Amino acid sequence: MILTKLSRQKPPPLSLSSTRRLLSSAAAAASDSAAASSSSSRLRSLYSFEPPPSLHPQSPGPGPRPPSKKKTKPPYRPPSSLDRTKIKAVKSDLPFDFRFSYTESSPNVRPIGLREPKYSPFGPGRVNREWTGVCAPAADRRARSVEEGAEDPKLEEKRQAMRESIQGEPLTGAERKILVERCQRHRTKRHINLGRDGLTHNMLNDIHNHWRRAEAVRIKCMGVPTVDMKNVCFQLEDKTFGKIIHRHGGQLVLYRGRNYSSKKRPAVPLMLWKPHEPIYPRLIKTTIEGLSIEETKEMRKKGLAVPALTKLGTSLFSYFLGSFDHYKCCF
Repeated sequence: MILTKLSRQKPPPLSLSSTRRLLSSAAAAASDSAAASSSSSRLRSLYSFEPPPSLHPQSPGPGPRPPSKKKTKPPYRPPSSLDRTKIKAVKSDLPFDFRFSYTESSPNVRPIGLREPKYSPFGPGRVNREWTGVCAPAADRRARSVEEGAEDPKLEEKRQAMRESIQGEPLTGAERKILVERCQRHRTKRHINLGRDGLTHNMLNDIHNHWRRAEAVRIKCMGVPTVDMKNVCFQLEDKTFGKIIHRHGGQLVLYRGRNYSSKKRPAVPLMLWKPHEPIYPRLIKTTIEGLSIEETKEMRKKGLAVPALTKLGTSLFSYFLGSFDHYKCCF
């Protein structure tokens, strides 16, 4: 009971004498620590002991910092098609002129004008050939106009020699049958569509990419180029150095050749956009040869004013109408 009463009682307040005693004891402890530090400094001077700088790192002062040996990273620059400092021009040794479409254009027909300035569709400085507004000629790579870019007759011989070296020995009947069977629709879905633009330049790169995985590729022709399939087949064999081993309507199977190597495939630079078509002369002439436009109009008016020599009667008209229906059913 006495202990519980003593514990519940509040401690008495500190007197002035007790506070003086506490202060004196704190001062004595501080003097002892100073003496210990002095003794430690005496030991360091006696034994020449210096602690490593990692134990006592120095705080950075207000002075200039020493230069760092780490290389600074250059600032990021987004890619631009106008910056051609680090990109080299593609050197292609293909022995033919680069055109947008090889089946829908003819090198024999020369245009009479251009719809836009001569700007290469391959991009600035991407190909080691000059764009003439119609094609990038292979004979004279410095040709700047349409007239200068005439095709060299020696290119045909070079194309023939390259085709013979790539094709090698001809295929046998059994080998041809196996390749055609592999390219059928129920065996594979890989094929190339040839549309209204015909055989374009970028399609050559697609054909070579397909030849990396298979020896033959199926080409499906649609639209206007199917009117002249003979020209389509000739251009495919002439520009890809391959061999058409099967044809059924608009379906073609193009074989790459025995000696074809995907590692030694020719470099085909890609066109970044479709160039504008040049201005060609009209197929249907509005004037007669040797006459001006005014003379042609006067001649046409005289022909309309001349009385008709004969007139078709009802019986004759019905005869022609019946024959027309007959021929219409035939087509």
